[in-house]
Amino acid sequence: MKIAVFSDTHKHINGVLRTIVREQPDLILHLGDHYADAQRIHEQFPEIPMEAVPGNCDYAPSLDETKLLEYEGFRLMITHGHRYSVKYQLDSLLNAAYFQQANLVLFGHTHRALHTVVEGIHLVNPGSAGLSTPPTWAKIILQQGEEPVVSIEEL
Repeated sequence: MKIAVFSDTHKHINGVLRTIVREQPDLILHLGDHYADAQRIHEQFPEIPMEAVPGNCDYAPSLDETKLLEYEGFRLMITHGHRYSVKYQLDSLLNAAYFQQANLVLFGHTHRALHTVVEGIHLVNPGSAGLSTPPTWAKIILQQGEEPVVSIEEL
C-alpha cells in the first residue's frame, strides 16, 4: 500500500495535485493547515481514500484532531501536532503513540521534514507541502509483515 502524506499546505496545493497524479497513491493523508485544502484535494481525486485532521490554523471544533487508522497490520496515529508541542519536543507525542499502540505517528506543524524511529515507533513529519523551500511530502509503503518504508521527497 502506497500512502501520500501532506501537511501545512496553506492554500498551496498545485504541487500536491501534481504529486498525486504522478504517484497514484492508495491513500492520501493531510495533517492540517489548511483543512479546506484537504477537501479540495479530495474533490480532485474522489476515487482515492483520504483522511485528514485539522491544524492550528483551522477552525474546526467538531473535527477530531487526532485519528487512529489501521492498514496492512499497522496502526497509524495522525495529528497536526500542535497539541503535543512538537515544535519544542516529541515526548508528549511519543507518549500518546505508545498508549495508542501506534506503529507510525504522522504529524506536521513544524514545517520541517523528519523521519526517525524511537523504540520501534516511526515518527514521520512530511514537512510543508505549501510553504517550505523546497516543499516536501512523505511517501510511506506498507506491506503486512514488513517494516514500513518511509521517504521524504520534494514535490
